[in-house]
Amino acid sequence: MAKNSAKDIEVKAFATHHVITQPNPLRKVLRRVEEKDMDDPVGRAEQALASLSGEFKDWMAIEVQRLSTAWTAVQKDGFTKKLRDELFHAAHDIKGDAATFGFPSAAGIAESLCRVIEHAPDLEKVPAELFTHHINAILAIVHENTRLDSLSVSAELSRRLRKVADDYLANVNRDRPEHLEVILAPSIAPVE
Repeated sequence: MAKNSAKDIEVKAFATHHVITQPNPLRKVLRRVEEKDMDDPVGRAEQALASLSGEFKDWMAIEVQRLSTAWTAVQKDGFTKKLRDELFHAAHDIKGDAATFGFPSAAGIAESLCRVIEHAPDLEKVPAELFTHHINAILAIVHENTRLDSLSVSAELSRRLRKVADDYLANVNRDRPEHLEVILAPSIAPVE
């Protein structure tokens, strides 16, 4: 196990795979829990969650900005490998964590966007509007803070974008059966 003390990131080797783990912010939060609350698991959890929400309050705004910036660069310079990877990773990070931070519809839309990036045979031939609609939907959901009056609209938007993306991917991959199986599989993103 190698340690990078500058960033406190651990790299663990498992056979031929390497896993990078970031420092666990929960540990830092739990160290701040008062001694009297140590015997109260509910109080301890509530205090830890309250501290965590402050630690990550800007996370979604940062991630959607990263996604938007990557898309702007793609529009300017085309789908270079670097920009394709940045767009995919930004969408993938949103897909993985958005539901945890209260944006399940954004997670579903980010998953749909990841699928387009991953399974379109030629990203340059994908209609730009398909990317733009996904990214704008994620931006709108985050900026609206998924208020109760917008939850059903965001869920419907997520469902429709997924359908359009899947229809497009099924059409362009009709001669690539190895991709069709993945494309036609049900969503793994949380539903509301």
